[in-house]
Amino acid sequence: QSIDDLIASIRPNEIYNLAAQSHFAVSFKTPEYTHQINALGPLKILQSIVANGLNETCRFYQASSSEMFGKVFETPQTETTPFYPRSPYGISKVSAYWTTINYREAFNIFACNGIMFNHESPRRGEKFVSRKITLSLAKILSGQQEKIFLGNLNAYRDWGFAKDYVEAMWLILQQPKPDDFVLSSGQQHSIRDFVHEAFELCGFNIAWRGSGTDEVGFDKNTDRTLVEVNPSFFRPSEVDTLIGDSGKANNILNWHSKTPFKELVYLMVEADLKESGLDPKKFLKLCMVDR
Repeated sequence: QSIDDLIASIRPNEIYNLAAQSHFAVSFKTPEYTHQINALGPLKILQSIVANGLNETCRFYQASSSEMFGKVFETPQTETTPFYPRSPYGISKVSAYWTTINYREAFNIFACNGIMFNHESPRRGEKFVSRKITLSLAKILSGQQEKIFLGNLNAYRDWGFAKDYVEAMWLILQQPKPDDFVLSSGQQHSIRDFVHEAFELCGFNIAWRGSGTDEVGFDKNTDRTLVEVNPSFFRPSEVDTLIGDSGKANNILNWHSKTPFKELVYLMVEADLKESGLDPKKFLKLCMVDR
């Protein structure tokens, strides 16, 4: 009822729905809650738009996810790639995706999906692997932590900077007609790559030895173990590789992911060093990125 009351009182011109239970692993522990937020939430918003007679005046953006592709049918993934979600989170996002299209077609709402690949920033939640890596690095440097424990080091993702993706969201709702777009960097890196980039920025020379659950990452300069694999962080059903093709967004929106992977990692490491009470100038190798 509160959603309907808000929309009735504000009568917005644009709604950007980013609300979600967005953690893959948590969705297996709380599947019903995940669906209530991720699938029923957008439905309630769209139904409220209809109920308040805002079909012609209110534009709606749904934050869809690359996790909908899951066990991918093709690489890279585009707007026409079939979905094969591998988690309750991915399934809930597929439901919201089709709900958005259904209300667009049935009620003539300017409703759009942005299928966003991983978009990171210093504000990323600490449970997500990108932020877990940069925050753990800062804690290692400040003496608060000895090492970092991770799951699948060989999962590949398409990582971009959240600020760039927010620009794309806005552009999608400024178009003359509603449509759906893949938003991605078009570049792919493994979790292992993310670890390497982050730790190298602070002077560590990471190398790897062992295999499977016995693999460790260590600093070649000191032989200190900094990364270990913990099977408890493995996903119940893994999504091994995701990489998007944003050609449609490039052509229609004139949008490109601007922030390179190295700079994204730099920004996150810099922020977490500050968060941990450290002076980034003492630790970061500024030559690593073009500042």
